[in-house]
Amino acid sequence: MRTLLLERAGQMLRTREPITLRSLVAGTGVSTMAVYTYFGGMDGLWKALRQEGFTRLDTRLARVRPTDDPVRDLAALAAGYVANALEGPDLYRVMFDATFDLEDAEAADSTLERLVRAARRAAEAGRFDPGTDPLDLAVRVWAVGHGVVSLVATGPLPAEALGHCVPLLTAVLTAAGDEPARCRASVAAGWSLG
Repeated sequence: MRTLLLERAGQMLRTREPITLRSLVAGTGVSTMAVYTYFGGMDGLWKALRQEGFTRLDTRLARVRPTDDPVRDLAALAAGYVANALEGPDLYRVMFDATFDLEDAEAADSTLERLVRAARRAAEAGRFDPGTDPLDLAVRVWAVGHGVVSLVATGPLPAEALGHCVPLLTAVLTAAGDEPARCRASVAAGWSLG
């Protein structure tokens, strides 16, 4: 029942239908009481939708397996982030609506931690300047993906704007100390996996 209601809410977001208690359950064969039973009300539903977005993102990023090229892995994680957002743009928007808390903040933390680990591996491999903070670098990588995909997913920019991600990531990572030609090759290889 819980999954049915989450899927219904996601479908309504995709089709831009207003989500109310009654419209959510319409056609599902369940009563409005189910929303209270499984979510404690509409606020709980929104919280669960936000959680679902991070859970799906974490699942997507978990598919990126570490290789002997951690810069490639960083780019692959960024590409996975972008692909996840484009596959579910409405759920993606809900993920960053801080109006509602998360049911489990660890899922959101886990997504960033995957980038931090890859950045740490790259720093340890000597790809970045000594003293590069893996968290700071992971945030910059995330910001590149989030910034471009937000503009594409919400419509101000066409899908072709995603082509800016590779040069932007390359610029961020070479600014951290990676050798430009090697960085371009790693980022292009990782991005192609998204």
